[in-house]
Amino acid sequence: MDTSKAVVAAAALRAGARVVNDVWGLRLDPGLAEVIAQAQVPVVLMHNRSRPKEAQQEARLGGRYVGVQYNDLLGNIQQELQFSVALARQAGISAHQIILDPGIGFGKTREQNLTLLNRTDAIKALGFPVLVGPSRKSFIGYTLNLPPDQRVEGTAAAVAVSIVRGADIVRVHDVLAMVRVARMTDAIVR
Repeated sequence: MDTSKAVVAAAALRAGARVVNDVWGLRLDPGLAEVIAQAQVPVVLMHNRSRPKEAQQEARLGGRYVGVQYNDLLGNIQQELQFSVALARQAGISAHQIILDPGIGFGKTREQNLTLLNRTDAIKALGFPVLVGPSRKSFIGYTLNLPPDQRVEGTAAAVAVSIVRGADIVRVHDVLAMVRVARMTDAIVR
């Protein structure tokens, strides 16, 4: 289940949800970490510097961030994810239930997303499973000049590279095609 709100997570967990995906890495609602810890379920902690008002929109290709500054892209993302991990651990979430997501597309430029995908290993080096969600994102559209419904091949390339660089889980739209890409990539590198 995808939420950053403790009350929503609690209701979804009571209804049978078994994983919490927080796109704000436990930084939005202080009570969320406690709900997850009590439920003893896995949590995906995503890196996110999004400010939707700063995104530029283009009708055919969608929104994108330009001019987003990081002092040290990988170092800043690692630090901010480590902060989210610390919040999780302080609330009692077990280390083996933490999954990290570098936040492809969330407050990052096209170039930063490409670099981050190619350096998924830097996130893996933090010692947790890594989830990457590149599917149909605008950085693919702006790279290939394609609208969302024509980004399957770009998504496939991003999935394959992220797996080669250490991703354990991929979040995608085109499940059948990406399962095949993931299986083939795993067969080659793992």
